[in-house]
Amino acid sequence: MEFRSKKRNPENIVIHLGNREKYGSKKHGTQIHSVRQFYRNVLPNFTVINVEKPPCFLRKFSPDGKCFIAFSADQTSLEVYNYQGPAAAADLLQNIGNSHTLTKEIQNQIKMNIFYRFFSLKHVINITTNEQLNRECSVFSDDGRYVIVGSASCIPEEMRPTFYEIYTNNESVTPALRSPLEDYTLHLVDLHLGKLCDTRHFKVDKIFLSHNQGLYLYKDTVAVLSVQHQMIHIFQILDGMFVDIRKIGRFCYEDDYYLYSSVYPRESAFKDVCINSLKHRLLTFLYKRAVHISECTGNPTEIRRFYQYFDNFNSLKMWKMQLLDENHLLIKYASEDVVTLKQTDANTTEPQFFVVYNISSSKVIAIYDNTSQELLNLYENFSDHFRNVCLSREHKFTCNPSTNLYARLKQSRLKHTIKIAKFGGRAEAARRILTQIPISCQSYTASPYLDYSLFSYDDKWIAALERPKPCGEYPIRFNARDSGCLKFCVATYRFRIYC
Repeated sequence: MEFRSKKRNPENIVIHLGNREKYGSKKHGTQIHSVRQFYRNVLPNFTVINVEKPPCFLRKFSPDGKCFIAFSADQTSLEVYNYQGPAAAADLLQNIGNSHTLTKEIQNQIKMNIFYRFFSLKHVINITTNEQLNRECSVFSDDGRYVIVGSASCIPEEMRPTFYEIYTNNESVTPALRSPLEDYTLHLVDLHLGKLCDTRHFKVDKIFLSHNQGLYLYKDTVAVLSVQHQMIHIFQILDGMFVDIRKIGRFCYEDDYYLYSSVYPRESAFKDVCINSLKHRLLTFLYKRAVHISECTGNPTEIRRFYQYFDNFNSLKMWKMQLLDENHLLIKYASEDVVTLKQTDANTTEPQFFVVYNISSSKVIAIYDNTSQELLNLYENFSDHFRNVCLSREHKFTCNPSTNLYARLKQSRLKHTIKIAKFGGRAEAARRILTQIPISCQSYTASPYLDYSLFSYDDKWIAALERPKPCGEYPIRFNARDSGCLKFCVATYRFRIYC
């Protein structure tokens, strides 16, 4: 038997350009993938460590890549930098050869000047004076013009809120030491004009701003989850302003409050004996589903189980949420101990539920528990609908199990590892994977260098999910997926040699 070696694709950029000119995309519908193939030839080839930068906290690029934002050292202002392009420091690096031959003087000169070559300060925007901006909270509009940042301030002891400021309705949670109440503000900033356009205040509240967990932006629709008051605020960005659309919680329609207050003008919301509108729709959906199953099977077990766990369902609280599109919310419910952070490791020990809610019709579309195989299949096959990386730029898609064979293989290996582990199984695998949703807004990067179909790398040190990663002892190696050859490496702070 004759074994033939696998034919390697040419890696010469001239050949790639010629093939693109002659044939374009070889297969229909692969235009975007064909464009990404050129990143195998345009590679990083130099790493500079310990770069001198202004006294600020660097955050991230805008979606169009033209601006870079940072927070001031006192976390009260937003700094906007213009990106000067990849050739901005060419004269600084043109005569550099082997990194081992660089003198200390040349290294220091590069470290001191290279940041200011790539970035020029465009605006310094004063955002707040009495609050501190959250360094891990920033959401960009699709066109890259506006950015939403959040700030918070502790409530002083001498200005302790009243009882009815803490408990604004009968679904409000009891504050805990691990999640104290604060005053929050969302700021809408125009990056082109360098000015603060609009603000929204949330007094005596609990909103998870870190990693954009408590707010979500889909096109021009903004959703903010108030954990303390169990309410979702819906806004629309219109001409640089926050426009109030509705509040979902105690009521689901914008005119419900006026109808209710006309009948009960002096009724306190905290003393409501009826179930609030959103929770009522959740319980109604569960009841109708239990009745339908009992009637179809001729067995009353399902409806009895609903009555048995009714108090548990009624005590559920909103924990996280995301916008699936402009009209649908994915809301994660958990027990109050989980929501207020009283219980640790809640993702794997406590029952949780995912609710798909239609905003315009005010209806619950579906409810899944955190071991649902149906929801797991939806997440694996339609990951792009959960991530919503950049809707206005089709070429900026993330590498996920629904669009990438290697990412799906990695996901399958993870599931198999959990299934065969001690105390594992299908339900445990689903529970652990579904802890990833709801996905925080703009938490995945669409960099082609993190595309598994182009490069293979160790995602222990770097990944598409924007979260802090440990720093390894050796450089992060990126190998070509088709040939296995080393294409480039990214040095870490422990690896002092440029590469």
